[in-house]
Amino acid sequence: TSKVATIYPQDPALPIGSSLTATCSVNPDHGIHAGSLYWTLNGKRLPSSAYSILSPTVLSVTLPRLSGSRQRSGDNLVCHNSGGHVLAGSCIYVGMPPEKPVNLTCWSRNTKDLTCRWAPGGQGETFIKTKYTLKYKLRWYGREKECEDYSAGEPYTCYIPRDLALFTPYEIWVEASNQLGTATSDVIYLDILDVVTTDPPTDVTVSRVGDLEDQLTVHWGTPPALKDFLFQAKYQIRYRLEESSDWKVQRLFLKINRLTPLHINSSGAAHIWKRLQTGSCDSKVGQQNSTLRRDLKQFFGWFFGWVRKHAYGCSGMSIKLYDQWRVWLQKSHKTRNQVGKELLIRILH
Repeated sequence: TSKVATIYPQDPALPIGSSLTATCSVNPDHGIHAGSLYWTLNGKRLPSSAYSILSPTVLSVTLPRLSGSRQRSGDNLVCHNSGGHVLAGSCIYVGMPPEKPVNLTCWSRNTKDLTCRWAPGGQGETFIKTKYTLKYKLRWYGREKECEDYSAGEPYTCYIPRDLALFTPYEIWVEASNQLGTATSDVIYLDILDVVTTDPPTDVTVSRVGDLEDQLTVHWGTPPALKDFLFQAKYQIRYRLEESSDWKVQRLFLKINRLTPLHINSSGAAHIWKRLQTGSCDSKVGQQNSTLRRDLKQFFGWFFGWVRKHAYGCSGMSIKLYDQWRVWLQKSHKTRNQVGKELLIRILH
């Protein structure tokens, strides 16, 4: 059967502030005169002053200075006969093109997956449905791919569960699109290994060793996400004085009389020997900092020598770690006052 009527334009997309003139054309075979028709927008009848009878079978309506759509699925413009029956309808999409997405960040929990989050540009309100697509590809080769899992429970987030390459940087970006245009975020470059994060260790306990006041044993369990981790995880232990409000030693200087290499066993336990000596800012500070740097240098010299001896072909990795430590030591020399304020013990496990 032929349609009773048609509306033109059908499902238009318009910028906010635009005006629209639409027509309802009735099939002459049905004997309906245009003068008996009327219009509604989202169920509300439009005033007849906005109508124009263009012919016995065509009625137009003009909508000036349109504001943003009230419904993401589009505003419903409908043509009715005199009895109220719907003859034809059209969806009107009135809004703004999307702005460039911003604040794109990504992280991995186990080097096998990747989660990325971003924010809409500007206010993020376009009044019409905007689709965000996370895209990625290997930086120097490979084809462009799209993230498919947007069900993480948070808006503007996508999850890539598998099939990620290591030791090769990725290009990652977000495209935002709707009926009025497309916008693309800045491209970020990352290696999966550089963005690994995970849950904290489980079952952390601290106990004193025998009757020694300056010796503690710290035990912890591996986070579940790292049970089948491809690489050894790096753990970090921090401590503070009980009366301190943050993780820094305020107005204290640390003098390590004896720094024993940290012993780590397969169960994830580290024995820490520490001796703290309080003091005020005086002429001995430089001497104390010098002693601290010398002790740290001795320790790291032993540690990286051990890595080179036991890494079996991974000397490049140990050299990289050594270079990072050397840069840190140089910086600490420039800011020697900070050395006495905070001691951060890093444990490789």
